[in-house]
Amino acid sequence: MNNLDDLKSLNTELNIVYRYLRKLKISHEDAEDIVQETAYKFLQYYDSIRTPKIRSWLIRVAINYHHDQYRKNNRVMLDLKEDQVKTLLKDLPEEILLSNERLSDIEYILSKLKPTYRELLLLKYIWDLKYDEISEILDMKVNTVKTSLFRARKQFAKLYREANR
Repeated sequence: MNNLDDLKSLNTELNIVYRYLRKLKISHEDAEDIVQETAYKFLQYYDSIRTPKIRSWLIRVAINYHHDQYRKNNRVMLDLKEDQVKTLLKDLPEEILLSNERLSDIEYILSKLKPTYRELLLLKYIWDLKYDEISEILDMKVNTVKTSLFRARKQFAKLYREANR
């Protein structure tokens, strides 16, 4: 990483990681901290990184760092919009989506899911990514993504039904 073009390219990739983190509803300050830590790790391990897909590596490092911080702080803020929730719950009746109480219930349920499940649901239904794109970002096989996403939807539906009895 010696020339100016490499630094510009890294900056561009880090901006994409930042926007991705913000889409996950991570606060501006936290996203900046995560990107800074990701950039530091990239510069620290640049010589040993073997993947040609640097963006995937950066996103994976950023997500892992976020999960580590989440486990330390045991908090997450999700601020979903009604249309995003409808996408997640398109098989459930529309009247469930009408009240703001339901939106907070859904955010609460998403916060109760394992971070991997929550991440999969957000990547698939909020970001509208394809299975192969998700597998690249999360460094999983496509079949593992499909299976995990099925389990995530099932777990979400179960928790949702339990919360609304």
